[in-house]
Amino acid sequence: MKKIIITDAVDKKCVKIFEDAGFDVNYKPGMPKDEIKQVIKDYHGLIVRSDTQVTPDLIELMDNMEVIGRAGAGVDNINLEAATRKGIIVMNTPGGNTVSTAEHTMALMLSMCRNIAQANQSLRAGKWDRKKYKGTELQGKTLGIIGLGKIGREVAIRSKAFGMAVIGFDPVLSEEVATKIGVDLVNLDQIFEKSDIISVHVPLTDETKNLISDETLAKCKDGVKVINCARGGIVDEAAIVKALDSGKVSGAAFDVYTSEPPEFSGPFIQHPKLVSTPHLGASTDEAQEKVAIQIAEQIVDMFNQKGVRGAVNAAAIAAGGSEELAPYVKLGESLGSLHAQLNKGQLKKININYSGELLHKYTTLLSTAVLKGFLSKKMTAGVNLINAPFLAKEMGVVVNETKTGANLDYTNLVTVEFITDSEHRSLAGTVFGNNEIRVVDVDKFHLELNPEGNLLFYSNIDRPGMLANVGKILAEANINIAGLSLGRVGIGKEALTVINVDSEIDKEVVKAISGISGITKVNAVKI
Repeated sequence: MKKIIITDAVDKKCVKIFEDAGFDVNYKPGMPKDEIKQVIKDYHGLIVRSDTQVTPDLIELMDNMEVIGRAGAGVDNINLEAATRKGIIVMNTPGGNTVSTAEHTMALMLSMCRNIAQANQSLRAGKWDRKKYKGTELQGKTLGIIGLGKIGREVAIRSKAFGMAVIGFDPVLSEEVATKIGVDLVNLDQIFEKSDIISVHVPLTDETKNLISDETLAKCKDGVKVINCARGGIVDEAAIVKALDSGKVSGAAFDVYTSEPPEFSGPFIQHPKLVSTPHLGASTDEAQEKVAIQIAEQIVDMFNQKGVRGAVNAAAIAAGGSEELAPYVKLGESLGSLHAQLNKGQLKKININYSGELLHKYTTLLSTAVLKGFLSKKMTAGVNLINAPFLAKEMGVVVNETKTGANLDYTNLVTVEFITDSEHRSLAGTVFGNNEIRVVDVDKFHLELNPEGNLLFYSNIDRPGMLANVGKILAEANINIAGLSLGRVGIGKEALTVINVDSEIDKEVVKAISGISGITKVNAVKI
């Protein structure tokens, strides 16, 4: 009999599903970690939400564990590397909070436009301020959605029902899918310029941090309204306070914050034009019930050999059984992640070429790895090696695969081309010796790049002093150089430089390097 332990509060329907399947269930929400360590060796499955921290030392004690289930989307509290090394499958339940978060976005939108929270507080204080809290209608307004994943698309559908015009920015979603839901795809500048209300639904990455800032708010209409139910940090809270004070932003609604809980007495939370809630996007009875049922059904199906769904690392475990294949899976993810951070424009299609007999056997897995690396940087939903192909298909992403014989220079070579409406970029990589992953071609430039950690990409004229100028700026920012890769087409012509560094490169450093004469296309990326 399989034994399951549940150490965080989940809906009791999860327990019932396991019991009906004949499993032994120990429901112990809030169980101290020391107590978990004492008993965990006896269990085959562990269910958590966000409270239990599944650390390497706890995983090391899991002698019989086969699966760790997260009743929710994120798996930040589970050490995936340690679980994978131990051969334990980690599952999550992305999508369970899609409707609840979309509905919460609409609730905040209505509350913000009709001053519901402020009017309610005023009325309870014994005031009858009808004129003070006059609002605005949604009908006829333009909603700009940044990020058209599952939640963004659900918000679009509901907003259309209110008679709103909906425009959206998403570098992955195809025009065909956007048209089906009645969204006009535009670029980011058009979102800022045309929107009466802006709602963000993107993951928090280096690229999206402070996506809405002093600079971007300056491009907006006077009186624009801003909603954030995605991740804290996507919107610069200090910039919103200034814009609310000046009237540039007429209202804001937030469910997520840069630090949680936020500073309650600060000017942001206390601003009279802000509607705020304590991260309630997924906090509905239905959403919590959905993820509890979903994780239980996934684990029951796995134990009953009906297939593995929602696994974050199942393919990685399978690949781990092959010393030759595992590094190519990692390479595929790295190539996808690099493309996500380097490419500009609306994605049209992805072309992947596999050169070499080893790769020909595993094209499906390796293409999935590329998609996982790419989508993980572009979507809020948990992306893994199981759901990446489904999410790509849902977004209308076109992937073309080809197979060729051994390359003249490399026995096995993965070449990934991303074609957007504004550019065509290509990255190629291979594995050397003792599982050393390397990118060996970036567009027309041949080099040998270790795709790991923080990297700086830039194009430059091939002339003396260029690297020294960049190095000086990095040194002034206390950023240490860990590695260097150079590629050029000829003496004095265009060259590509990639620098591995030991710490993150912020936007000010990128701006300073971009100001050097002869240097263009500066990008800071993180793998």
